[in-house]
Amino acid sequence: MMTRWKIPRPAGDPGASRLKRWVGACLLVLGAATAAGQQIPDPNFDVTVARPAANQTKVLFDEAHFNFHTTTGRYQSFARLLEHDGCVMTSNQQKFSRPTLAGYAVLVIANALGAANMGAAEAGNPAFTEEECLAVAAWVRAGGGLLLIADHSPMGAAAERLGRQFGVDMSKGYTSDPEHHAMESKNEGFLLFNRENGLLGEHAIMRGLLPNERISRVQSFTGQSLRGPDGSTVLLKLADTAIDVDRTTKSRTSAAGRAQGIALPFGEGRGVVMGEAAMLSAQLAGPEKRAMGMNQPGLDNKQLTLNIVHWLARILH
Repeated sequence: MMTRWKIPRPAGDPGASRLKRWVGACLLVLGAATAAGQQIPDPNFDVTVARPAANQTKVLFDEAHFNFHTTTGRYQSFARLLEHDGCVMTSNQQKFSRPTLAGYAVLVIANALGAANMGAAEAGNPAFTEEECLAVAAWVRAGGGLLLIADHSPMGAAAERLGRQFGVDMSKGYTSDPEHHAMESKNEGFLLFNRENGLLGEHAIMRGLLPNERISRVQSFTGQSLRGPDGSTVLLKLADTAIDVDRTTKSRTSAAGRAQGIALPFGEGRGVVMGEAAMLSAQLAGPEKRAMGMNQPGLDNKQLTLNIVHWLARILH
């Protein structure tokens, strides 16, 4: 159970303190929404792979559920990177079922929505029917590899039904951390996970196939928090100072003990659930066209993307 986040009040007017916290929550939500509307794929991102390992791995990329990210849009660099690694990419334009999933090794779902307009109230409706969720769960249980990416509100709510099939709890809000974010960004939602702060988990994904594929520094760009089921492994840990902000009420709740990335076994298959999407993309954000994602210098986000797919496809054990 999540506990209410306690913030010590400074001496003086308690109302001013509440107002400050409320304004901070609003700015976090507004900042994420503004950035979302100004993201374009980086045409100059280096999608080459020094040591391709996928070897014709068949990847189905979902584009049938009002997805905010597609292979020709904001996840163009993700798709091209996987192709250079040897994957065979196919766009999914149908509801999930046993026939649509058959023959694929990996299924990628990136920010599915309940409606086309992300700002509409309906965007947070379930993106998948119960039948689709059961079909995906059965496919993973039989040996498939699922990469489910569900970002901040409203994406968490839209993907919640599918996440439950795998025992994953989604906060469905916005996650920030005043102590463990990229300080130069001045955005508390741009979370930093590195060896120094102890927020990187221990898993084959974090080790890679070779020593130079070890993950040491990852950044996310405003997402939600997750909690995995028993037997899952945290890839990106949230610190005790992390906070979840509710989009509607602006209430703040501690995200201590939760994560922004988890890996889990499921029957004969495997799943990875990420609570933030831009970290696996390569985009230019805002009027200044700032690098955001795999294209930001000094990060291992590109290698993390490859390692995740390698583990889901059982190239990495």
